[in-house]
Amino acid sequence: MLKKIKSSYFIKLIIAFVDEKQKLKIIKYNKSLQKNFDISIINYKLYTGKYIIYESNGFGKEYDGEDDTLLFEGEYLYGERNGKGKEYDDYYYGNLKYEGEYMNGKRNGKGKEYDCDGILKFEGEYLNGERNGKGKEYKYGKLRFKGEYLDGKRNGKGKEYFDDGKLRFEGEYLNDKEWIGTKYDQNGNIIYKLNNNIKWKRKRIFWWW
Repeated sequence: MLKKIKSSYFIKLIIAFVDEKQKLKIIKYNKSLQKNFDISIINYKLYTGKYIIYESNGFGKEYDGEDDTLLFEGEYLYGERNGKGKEYDDYYYGNLKYEGEYMNGKRNGKGKEYDCDGILKFEGEYLNGERNGKGKEYKYGKLRFKGEYLDGKRNGKGKEYFDDGKLRFEGEYLNDKEWIGTKYDQNGNIIYKLNNNIKWKRKRIFWWW
């Protein structure tokens, strides 16, 4: 199996890891390498950890080395996730966890997140792996919030909804907190208004902690 490999150092390296049962966190397995050196993916399954079957630039797949669970499939550039792709949850039967755009190995651009049951829980814009820009949050498939994000948190204008779709709050958020706006009950009545995190109602002031 390894007789076609010309590099004796490479042979010793492979055999050493197999004999000593060492763990490699990430092994990148290139299809062109297989063609040139006649190495099969079975060799790489001897290791524990994560391995990737990919073309250096193009479509690839990433697996869990212990049980061959698919973790990611999509586009790569110089070994990093770049372009469109899908992430799968290795703890919940391989359900789809995220699908969208990547750049330099991180979520960048438009994408969608799913819960452990495969139900949509967020769709919107990402930057450097975090929610940034406009987006929508869902709970059990129902819209719960739509608005603006910064560094993964609600920041800027937004609207929050009850389970039945009625408006619960509209205004501005700061670091995930309601900051300026109006709060409603389920009948559409105003509960209070916020101004710089201070509640106003019937000429009385309530501090929001």
